[in-house]
Amino acid sequence: MARGRTSTCVSLTVHNIWLIAPPEATNAIRKVHDFLTVGAAAPLQEGAALALTFPDEYYARLTNLYREKRDFLANVLRETGFRVYDPHGAYYIMTDIAGLDWDNDIAFTHWLIEEHGVAVVPGSSFYRDPTLGRTKVRFCYCKKPETLETAARLLRGLRGR
Repeated sequence: MARGRTSTCVSLTVHNIWLIAPPEATNAIRKVHDFLTVGAAAPLQEGAALALTFPDEYYARLTNLYREKRDFLANVLRETGFRVYDPHGAYYIMTDIAGLDWDNDIAFTHWLIEEHGVAVVPGSSFYRDPTLGRTKVRFCYCKKPETLETAARLLRGLRGR
């Protein structure tokens, strides 16, 4: 049975490190980051091996849980004016904000956090040419149900700039 990425299935996700550094330092930082994240630590490997013994029902429940969360957030995003790109396996939803009269993902991200308390990732960060993502933002739905409910309430309260 194919189960996909172990890290996603058993919540052993990659830990991202964000920092601001002068350009001349980023090359060394990237190398260290690669060494720290490419190989999984031994305890995580043992946990992943144990997870492979879980019954199929565990993964069926997990699949349904993520499907429910995805569908819930996607529907809220659609009803609040976002164009939703349906995910096919990830627990992120990429959206387009052009229909909300925004053409700057960075400004939108700051506005959404500061004015509404909802954090998203600017779409431009996923493109080699950032202008291609200037109207996109990414939401994450691998959250507690109460967190998604709060986000839904906050998103439904969106008002103009």
